[in-house]
Amino acid sequence: MPKIIGGSLSEHREQTRTRLFAALESLMLERGFDAITLADIASRAGVGRTALYNHFKDKEDLLLAHMAHETGAYVASLEAALRGIDDPVEQMRTYVRRQADLKRTYRVAPGPDLRSVVSPQTQVKLREHAMLVGAVLRRILEAGIAKGVFADQPLGPTVQLVNACLSTLAPTGTSSAETVAATEGFVLRAIGARTSEPSRAAADGRMPVSL
Repeated sequence: MPKIIGGSLSEHREQTRTRLFAALESLMLERGFDAITLADIASRAGVGRTALYNHFKDKEDLLLAHMAHETGAYVASLEAALRGIDDPVEQMRTYVRRQADLKRTYRVAPGPDLRSVVSPQTQVKLREHAMLVGAVLRRILEAGIAKGVFADQPLGPTVQLVNACLSTLAPTGTSSAETVAATEGFVLRAIGARTSEPSRAAADGRMPVSL
């Protein structure tokens, strides 16, 4: 019988999944998703292949579980950052800064784009994970439009355009405070924000006022 990791079976399962997620992520960054196998992942995680199959049926199943875990953690941190902020303009500024922070820690895996090497079913599920973040942005926009501080606009295209803008921030940690502030101001102008107040960060002297 395999050795139990942790003090209970539930802890064992959780720690095994954590090892597998870490192994998948590190191998993807080294080689790309299409160039690694379940055997590679199991070896890197120090987990037997039989144990791996007790958790995930295949490589894409593991990928989806990892993405769900990462997306859930990010959305939870985003919601925590927004908690207590009632002004939609300040909420939008916070959203932009959190996305910038995410890009600073994000690293692109080598090889083909992930969406081009997974099944159509997995592509759909990956988009569903991304929609969780989009739902937060949509809620901010709805609140701003309802309060009259954002221009009335179609929400679907606006969510896509704002996130497309934020996706261009440098993922290598080179996005300066000035760049983030400029992006913040650009997004607010693009959605027709009506404000002359500086952001909290700008008021604290951490960023220049850009709107």
